[in-house]
Amino acid sequence: MHPPAYNCFVDRDKMDSAIPDLGPKELSCTELQELKQLARQGYWARSYALRGQVYQRLIRDIPCRTVTPDASVYRDIVGKIVGKHSSASLPLPEFVDNTQVPSYCLNSKGEGAVRKILLCISNQFPDVSFCPALPAVVALLLHYSADEAECFEKACRILACNDSSRKLVDQSFLAFESSCMTFGDLVNKYCQAAHKLMVAVSEDVLQVYADWQRWLFGELPLSYFARVFDVFLVEGYKVLYRVALAILKFFHKVRAGQPLESDNVKQDIRAFVRDIAKTVSPEKLLEKAFAIRLFSRKEIQLLQMANEKALKQKGITVKQKRQFVHLAVHADNFHSEIVGVKEMRDIWSWVPERFALCQPLLLFSSLQHGYSLTRFYFQCEGREPTVLLIKTTQKEFPGPPCFPGGPDPQPDQPSSLGELCGNAGCVAPTCQQTGVRETSLGASWASSGLESASCLGCSPRSSATSGWSSNTQS
Repeated sequence: MHPPAYNCFVDRDKMDSAIPDLGPKELSCTELQELKQLARQGYWARSYALRGQVYQRLIRDIPCRTVTPDASVYRDIVGKIVGKHSSASLPLPEFVDNTQVPSYCLNSKGEGAVRKILLCISNQFPDVSFCPALPAVVALLLHYSADEAECFEKACRILACNDSSRKLVDQSFLAFESSCMTFGDLVNKYCQAAHKLMVAVSEDVLQVYADWQRWLFGELPLSYFARVFDVFLVEGYKVLYRVALAILKFFHKVRAGQPLESDNVKQDIRAFVRDIAKTVSPEKLLEKAFAIRLFSRKEIQLLQMANEKALKQKGITVKQKRQFVHLAVHADNFHSEIVGVKEMRDIWSWVPERFALCQPLLLFSSLQHGYSLTRFYFQCEGREPTVLLIKTTQKEFPGPPCFPGGPDPQPDQPSSLGELCGNAGCVAPTCQQTGVRETSLGASWASSGLESASCLGCSPRSSATSGWSSNTQS
């Protein structure tokens, strides 16, 4: 068997070690369902030549806008943009947000070529303002391209996809940040054990989840990232969420009960992903990713839309320092006989991320407002979404039922009822519409031996003092 004919950008020794080539294969299927199965099984993963052919075919079939830069454009502009500068000294475009170019199995010439391609992409796509995933995508594609121009054309087609139902990579800070929030929501729902660990060991769990794309685009070894990218090109963006959730599940399985290696859980997860070969194979990682049940593209799209809307309402459309959870629950202005500041911060980490952008605002306290259901309804009416905290005379925190009440949520909006119920024993959130009408609350209230209760809503205001008032007890 002849050795694979790598291009001039690949370090042969590194490539042979990372992804041993088992020789050429042929791919004749045209049906999407069959292609999905072959991608998940890694049919072309061990053939350098076939993977290059498959990438060329799949990317060629991406529906793109009419004017999309191709290889000839790259040849025309690269000399003008690069000039006489050395490839290794070229600056990276601003949209990569200081993300380093992963070398994978590229030689020094290949690493310089990635910088050239990124600069040319920046020249042709002025609308791309934030895309830290692109260096890893370009670096991977360069392994399987004949030359720089072909790699440039492939990357441009990925960016120029005009199919609204087929999201590929985030190209703005708004899209990137809403993706991070969506991932946090999915972790909350599908990886509750891992989420509890993150809440326990991190000061701000939202900042941990904001790192999720870096796990895939940069930290994963080439043999793993290439397998993920194989499936991603066939099935789309949801694959990235699935794999990131699987990584978090394996991290929890390995590290639960063990002391963290550093004070920074973000760094621990990155180190775990870099050395993931010690824990799990690419096949097992994908198997775990696709074993997650009831996980749909529709759910992701609805969460993404809701999170983008929340960010726009808060005015967060360009990069800025994100509010930490411990600032949302301000210790100086928080007084409660039901929960402490630490418990309230933990509770706030469980709510959907678009609501965690706001601050908790006390709406009702039994010590302040009494035990009248009419007063309870009056205080909470129209202040959705809300969280109800109850403490019994036995010092217990029952998980009372959720009461949808009011108009039904819109069918195209994710329901906070489904997102929140059962995540914390002492939390009973309502649905999006909080006009509670169920009189059965009275029976539940009485039978629980109620000592005190409080109801919180999300404050739309941004100042730290708009949450709990300093003279209020709950």
